[in-house]
Amino acid sequence: MYQLIFHSNNSDIANQIEKDFEIKSIKHDGHFRFNLTSENKVNLQSLREKYHEDFNLVDQSFRFEDIGLMVSDMDSTMISIECIDEIADFANLKDQVSEITEQAMQGILDFNSSLKKRVALLKGLDLSVLNEVYIDRLKTNPGAELLINFLRNQNIKTALVSGGFTYFTDRLAKDTGIDFSRANVLEVENGHLSGKTSGRVINSSEKANFVKELCQDLNLNLSQTLTIGDGANDLDMMNLSGFSVAYHAKPVVIERANACICYGGLDKIIDFFTKKPFS
Repeated sequence: MYQLIFHSNNSDIANQIEKDFEIKSIKHDGHFRFNLTSENKVNLQSLREKYHEDFNLVDQSFRFEDIGLMVSDMDSTMISIECIDEIADFANLKDQVSEITEQAMQGILDFNSSLKKRVALLKGLDLSVLNEVYIDRLKTNPGAELLINFLRNQNIKTALVSGGFTYFTDRLAKDTGIDFSRANVLEVENGHLSGKTSGRVINSSEKANFVKELCQDLNLNLSQTLTIGDGANDLDMMNLSGFSVAYHAKPVVIERANACICYGGLDKIIDFFTKKPFS
């Protein structure tokens, strides 16, 4: 048995779906659910394109109440920017770095080589640039704080993992109450970026390893994890988790995730947990 989740409180659309598919809606706080006998009964992409709203199918046998860990990508997922692109803006190289970033996100370029190439372009920038990016440009995506607070209230641990940099993941985790974080370490020489990173590169496989390590430390099964991402670099961790959400993601990620949020904020992920109204 499956449920169709309509991530909106628009009753007109819910009523139209009832008529079109001859199914009854179940009203929740902020969303509607419809019980289905087959996942093939509706075409999700058609619904999304028709109404410009988020729709997802969930298998009712999956127990969201067993989730014990949420791991999210940071850049363009938990936050609205790509930090490395904004750093590059201070060197008048944003367009050049953004193009490389986009190719890596699409899975066109190898992540390790793309990171090395982008970081090299940052050589010589004053370390103070990182603080300016964090203070002036870094913003969490809509619904991020609601999601984090909800997960905390459910005693679900939270983590950030990024192909970006620890300066941002560690600071954001502290400011938002996220429990764990991992990212690349930027090398600094005499108060300036050296154009290199130190330690292992946090690529797609290392993101997956981080999820595995956290599960081991928290005594959780991988099936008890929720992962959120938007780019090809997130696919390994999303593939091994119990439930994965593509958030405003690249097509290759949407195709392989268990669910996607393409129109709403991160708080729409709460809908998966709330079989009863949430407030």
